[in-house]
Amino acid sequence: MIYVIKLLPNILTTLRLILAVPVCLLILNENYSAVLWLAFIAGLSDGVDGYLARRLNALSYYGAVVDPLADKALLLSTYIAFVLVGLLPCWVAAILLLRDLLIVSGAFIYRRKFGRYKIVPSIWGKSSTAAQIIFALMLLMQQVYSVLPEFSLQLSLWVVIFLAFVSGGHYLYLWGGKIISKKSAC
Repeated sequence: MIYVIKLLPNILTTLRLILAVPVCLLILNENYSAVLWLAFIAGLSDGVDGYLARRLNALSYYGAVVDPLADKALLLSTYIAFVLVGLLPCWVAAILLLRDLLIVSGAFIYRRKFGRYKIVPSIWGKSSTAAQIIFALMLLMQQVYSVLPEFSLQLSLWVVIFLAFVSGGHYLYLWGGKIISKKSAC
């Protein structure tokens, strides 16, 4: 029974990863109020799974890998769906996708050349993710309630774009520095 309880954080993380599919389908069907409910559930599960993992002393490699993957899958698929229904221009999703590809590529190259490493999200990466979440929720709320002034959506979008560039550049700097320091140590 204790083993099953310790699996609960990973189960919640996996369910959040799976939520990316219905979220996309609901956006494509323009059922934004249902998407808001799923976003609330996803956000709640993101907080609860981390809390439970720490509280139950159930931190795992699976959770460390799948938790950020679930967040990225939800965010990127949401932004792509926004593009497909005409809520965002294509270049916005392209910037976010390229940023994440840059980060993953840097991690992959480092691991391939030098072995394991500890993944530590930067403050810029966390800020970029938070801005993406806030903007996505604002855009969804606007579709359901139409209460936000247009300038607030535009400002939030530019914050998302700015932080994507800053965090992408920061990760590029970090990975480049790690690779250079490893090469000079060899």
